[in-house]
Amino acid sequence: MGFWRTRGLRGSALEELVNHTNDKYRERGLALVQKVPTPIKPVELDPANGNIRLAFFEQRSTVDYIGVVQGVPICFDAKETNKERFPLQNIHEHQLRFMEDFERQEGVAFLLVNFTQHQEFYFLPFGQLKESWDLALQGGRKSIPYRDFKKAFPVYGKDGYLVHYLEGLAAYLEQK
Repeated sequence: MGFWRTRGLRGSALEELVNHTNDKYRERGLALVQKVPTPIKPVELDPANGNIRLAFFEQRSTVDYIGVVQGVPICFDAKETNKERFPLQNIHEHQLRFMEDFERQEGVAFLLVNFTQHQEFYFLPFGQLKESWDLALQGGRKSIPYRDFKKAFPVYGKDGYLVHYLEGLAAYLEQK
């Protein structure tokens, strides 16, 4: 599928925030959400410590997280950008298809996007992502501007949750 060296650490700070939040959700009985590991096959190990130095992905990843929130199945990908826009190239077609299939099964798919320059997080529903994706395929923008996320659902840290995305999910479900 593809080779992995240091790229695997991109987004690890965001992942830690989300993992901590998911642990809190589980402890408090609000949700059960887990990180979906991407299977890798080690090719080269460091003989000194046994750490993986080179590996390849055995199969394509689907989304970063999958779980259930009080009976509602969810799946999402956590993404970061240091730009004033979210590049759609950060999403792969197979991920988009998985989220689309997930929603067909009455689940809720979304992105959790961190704009690092602004230190702001947003819950972006799959429908809005898909709309932007389809427009890009027709020759439109290849990214979603930061200003468009202001129309989405902001996500804040609150009550010990570092990235309290369930509030964004709840707001989205109320609007839906």
